[in-house]
Amino acid sequence: MNRFYVYTLLSLKDHKLYTGFTTNPKKRLQEHARGGVKSTQNRRPLELIHYEYFINEEDAKAREVFLKSGFGRNQLKQALKRTLI
Repeated sequence: MNRFYVYTLLSLKDHKLYTGFTTNPKKRLQEHARGGVKSTQNRRPLELIHYEYFINEEDAKAREVFLKSGFGRNQLKQALKRTLI
């Protein structure tokens, strides 16, 4: 069975969020940590603050798109308000 993950990282440098999609979270987080992801390479260090697991790829990709939207980002920030203090 395939597994799909949507994850959110917090930049400890600029305190902004990055949301992404992967099938291999350990490998992807290592890529982020070593600066191998262009969109986060200048925002390190990063901390994993949220992830969701899906068994359907389309559901995972739709969730990623939603969390990157204004409404989704605000909803995520509200859910993680104590984490983001």
